[in-house]
Amino acid sequence: MSDTKRANAVRVILLLILAATALLSMRYGAINISPEDIFSSFKGYAAGSKNIGLNQRIFMDIRLPRVILCILTGASLAVGGSLLQALFRNPIVEPGLIGTSSGAAFGAALYFVLGATFKIEAGEWTLPVAACGGAMLSSSLVFLLARSGRTGKSSVVTLLLTGIAINALFMSGVGFLSYIARDPQARSVTFWGLGTLSGANWHSVIILGITALVCITLSLRLANALNTLALGEEEAQYLGVNIRKLKFQVLILNIVLVAVSTAFTGVISFVGLIAPHFARIMLGSDNRTLLPDSALLGAIMLSIADLTARMLLRPAELPIGIVTAIVGVPVFIILLRGKNYFF
Repeated sequence: MSDTKRANAVRVILLLILAATALLSMRYGAINISPEDIFSSFKGYAAGSKNIGLNQRIFMDIRLPRVILCILTGASLAVGGSLLQALFRNPIVEPGLIGTSSGAAFGAALYFVLGATFKIEAGEWTLPVAACGGAMLSSSLVFLLARSGRTGKSSVVTLLLTGIAINALFMSGVGFLSYIARDPQARSVTFWGLGTLSGANWHSVIILGITALVCITLSLRLANALNTLALGEEEAQYLGVNIRKLKFQVLILNIVLVAVSTAFTGVISFVGLIAPHFARIMLGSDNRTLLPDSALLGAIMLSIADLTARMLLRPAELPIGIVTAIVGVPVFIILLRGKNYFF
């Protein structure tokens, strides 16, 4: 079987798994919804009928937007991680390790607390913009502080250590904001910091859907340049790749993907690490196939994690960030012990 046919076959399998996972997520949760209710929900809303049952309303207004938001978030985080791994040519780099997620969390917490304190009237895009601003600030600090004064380049170990420090700084900022906030805002920031999809609605689906579609499409246009970069920066420059421009584009795309996702779901770690790694195992490092397959794997993994979070303590719900961390930490340790990625 040729590489193209194999890639297409794997992609079809991933799409089928994603469809099956999404259907399970639509059916099961605090309240189980039958296939008949799901079908009648679509039929009723398509006909414009307002006389639909409770289960149908739960499905259309709560369950369905949650499932779609979960898929979009998983795909966004996975593509963000894949872009960073390709840029730094290292499979252990992910958005959470270089400060992007913690910066987005700080920006969103700042919006929650100060917006409530000063009664700032904000539109639907204000929260994603605040999260993007925080992510931009934290990521910029990491890259500026990790740069060598002589060469202007950053080693992976310096980058990750700097990312740990900046993560601690911004998460302490989130903690401080939670401390000074009133009870409703502090509770929102605390639960949001653990990662949750319980606040999903059609507005967040539309905003993240637009963002993910645009950013992932632009990411695919960078695939050939990222493949060339795998040869090394000097070799890529000789072959006509503008390294500085490529780095800027990748970082901006990563920040927007991760920050907008984090703004609506809270901090969800390790998806951007695990999904690209398994996609690379299945199909190799060609970014033309790695990016879309990472998106599919990220969507599948987060959908399974969300279903697990809803079913374990039903009718209560476990924060999804806890589930992804429980799975992600062992995988991360195995990666570190399996190969020496630092030196």
